[in-house]
Amino acid sequence: MKDRNELLEYIYQTVDMGKNSLTTLLNALEDRDNKIKKTVEKQKEEYENFYKESEKLLKKNKVKPKSKGMMADMMSTMGINMNVMKDNSDSKMAEMILQGLTMGIVEMEKKIKDYEDEVDKDVLKLAKNVLKFQEKSIEEIKEYL
Repeated sequence: MKDRNELLEYIYQTVDMGKNSLTTLLNALEDRDNKIKKTVEKQKEEYENFYKESEKLLKKNKVKPKSKGMMADMMSTMGINMNVMKDNSDSKMAEMILQGLTMGIVEMEKKIKDYEDEVDKDVLKLAKNVLKFQEKSIEEIKEYL
């Protein structure tokens, strides 16, 4: 039997990673004149909203999420900063964001399929909303390629 809270924990970790990655990217682009920053800021705010929503569901279900680890955050931060130093063009930033979104979509679709019959309807709704947001974000980011 699958852990009923696994999807909720996955959502929490995914939106936390998205929020943190976009914050890191915005910080790295702070003194630069990139047009993509406004779109990234909007997406970061959306991730923050999903983060708060997932926290509420974790508390409601009395779940303490597993830590994704400091190493994952560190590697993400280093990768983003290195990419910005190499080439901070809007198209390169869009490409980097698209890679993250694409991985997120693939994993979220798998998780939804695996857990849709076993989880609370509020958790499933949140997962589907995050997925829709990620798909919409891809379309927004494509403009910068």
